[in-house]
Amino acid sequence: MTSNRRDWLLFTGWLLTGACYLLVLLTALSIGIFILPLPVAGTLLLATRRGTHRGLHGLVSSASLPMFLLAYLNRHGPGTYCEHSAGGESCTDGLLNPWLLLLGGLLALAAGVALFLKVHRRPVPNSPAREPW
Repeated sequence: MTSNRRDWLLFTGWLLTGACYLLVLLTALSIGIFILPLPVAGTLLLATRRGTHRGLHGLVSSASLPMFLLAYLNRHGPGTYCEHSAGGESCTDGLLNPWLLLLGGLLALAAGVALFLKVHRRPVPNSPAREPW
């Protein structure tokens, strides 16, 4: 496996681990304690491997996944949304603007990817070395 591919897999692993920690935090009063073993196992798996620090920038992007989920869950908001069925009508109030959540998620994802790419940019081979003066 090439180093570049492995770095992207590590980035994705840290992204998913960080997103699970955020999900635990958001659901702390309900199911958070039951989800907690997943990110802890992910952290142990990633932290005990050699070279996994190269994918740590995925933690910056991890905030995007819960924001994408919240944007999807509030896709009919803000305002009242009613669904009609054979049994009657059900209305819910969407409190959050899904477009702002989507924008925030895209910015968080882009920030982590940009940081990852900036740090992992390799020097051009056969380029003259610059003097520090």
